[in-house]
Amino acid sequence: MFSSRKIALYFGALAGVALSPTSASAALIFDGVEFPQGEISFADAVGPYSTGSSAPSAPYQGTSNALGVPDYVAINSCASQADCTFLSLGDGGSIVLEFTDNFLTGSGTPSADLWIFEIGPDVEDTFVDISRDGVNWLPVGAVGGSTSGVDIDAAGFGINDRFSFVRLTDDTTEGQQSGATVGADIDAVGAISTVSAAVPEPSTWMIMLLGFFGVGAALRHAGRQSQRIEWATGIA
Repeated sequence: MFSSRKIALYFGALAGVALSPTSASAALIFDGVEFPQGEISFADAVGPYSTGSSAPSAPYQGTSNALGVPDYVAINSCASQADCTFLSLGDGGSIVLEFTDNFLTGSGTPSADLWIFEIGPDVEDTFVDISRDGVNWLPVGAVGGSTSGVDIDAAGFGINDRFSFVRLTDDTTEGQQSGATVGADIDAVGAISTVSAAVPEPSTWMIMLLGFFGVGAALRHAGRQSQRIEWATGIA
């Protein structure tokens, strides 16, 4: 039978795992924009990609080149996707990117919460939508090319909102409508206002609370069992 001490240690360790956030990386600065959470701030996974009405050449369709920290090195001609550091959307094309180890949130201030790193000599506008589940999308505005930020608080969201997905759509009325790198060219997407995905959601808090109630009941039961054994031993 488990002792009350073992039960307490077990649930204490369980709570510690659930509550501890992932280690924050050191702050990083890209194009003059500081990301306090470092590398965790940037998109980690790729969703659906559509090249729109006019597709870029194959070397510029490497979707993974829009992930991670900005790494554009001012080279606009690529022989292959492996040689490229960016993704071209195509004329009116779009890409869905996902944060897997963090959530985009509002900041409660007028500052930009989400930054889009669009590169290349042809500066092109991009429409920005965000989503909690990758299915239901909420527009938060557009960025005017180059390195540009979006304040999602201005769209009615705040510090308690959590978003995992960003969709970028090329504005077909801006820039060229054909060519090898047609459409907005995306190097990276980063969330300045972000929390670790290790922070429990409300449903997780409820499960933890139930677990704590269970700990209390187990400890009381263990205490009564101990008292009964002591009482029985004393009588014998």
